[in-house]
Amino acid sequence: MTIQEEIKKRRTFAIISHPDAGKTTITEQLLYFGGEIREAGTVKGKKTGTFAKSDWMDIEKQRGISVTSSVMQFDYDGKRVNILDTPGHEDFSEDTYRTLMAVDAAVMVVDSAKGIEAQTKKLFEVVKHRGIPVFTFMNKLDRDGREPLDLLQELEEVLGIASYPMNWPIGMGKAFEGLYDLYNQRLELYKGDERFASLEEGDKLFGSNPFYAQVKDDIELLQEAGNEFSEEAILAGELTPVFFGSALTNFGVQTFLETFLKFAPEPHGHKKTDGEIVDPYDKDFSGFVFKIQANMDLVTVTVSPLFVSYRVNLSVV
Repeated sequence: MTIQEEIKKRRTFAIISHPDAGKTTITEQLLYFGGEIREAGTVKGKKTGTFAKSDWMDIEKQRGISVTSSVMQFDYDGKRVNILDTPGHEDFSEDTYRTLMAVDAAVMVVDSAKGIEAQTKKLFEVVKHRGIPVFTFMNKLDRDGREPLDLLQELEEVLGIASYPMNWPIGMGKAFEGLYDLYNQRLELYKGDERFASLEEGDKLFGSNPFYAQVKDDIELLQEAGNEFSEEAILAGELTPVFFGSALTNFGVQTFLETFLKFAPEPHGHKKTDGEIVDPYDKDFSGFVFKIQANMDLVTVTVSPLFVSYRVNLSVV
């Protein structure tokens, strides 16, 4: 395989959110699907000892928050996926700003009960300024939250970005039944042994379930008055595909990953502060160092992962 083909395989993105929206939890689930871990940890793993792999510092395990960016890599469906898990807490936001200089796309995780929160808005403004495509994951459908139409409206009114729902929740919280997958034209089931069902089976499966009836009404409204799907608008950062799911219960995450990889951009040129374009296809280019961090007796160098994706630890002398 040529270097050009290797570059085209890469999908490098950052996950951004307000603290406690589920950013690190969804990172763990993506690593699980990529075969990098056997069991997904959490940011609050003190009782079980199963901490999130991206929370590698002791302070992160003790406080249950991410305080530094972590770079992780796995292969999936013919793509080399590079995830940059970023701190959500505002005290460590400078680390996130640096990270956003080195990615080709961003995944914005939103708590479906809280909607767009302050830090999410700040980080989105950075992403928008840089013209980075944004994919939205409405998280925590296993809990009661806000109406999906209200969440879409908030995206457009607060963040100023058009949205297109790739799937739609059937109920929420204890009444959560699954997802109506508009993009793949199928049902993704939350309960039972079967994971998927055809749309034609919906009425038989849910009968007179009022939540399913509401879903069909919502989808009819979206088809008549909603935004049109446009890959060009996604890549231009003008339209965000919206996915619903639950990272904690690992529901809807794999469907999100598979669809994301179809539309996420491959590595392309990044503009430096002096206006010069850094081209990943330049024969002399192999990586972009966007972070150097002192860590006890080591210096950690984080590289934008076109060919590699790891922290390089150099002894301090």
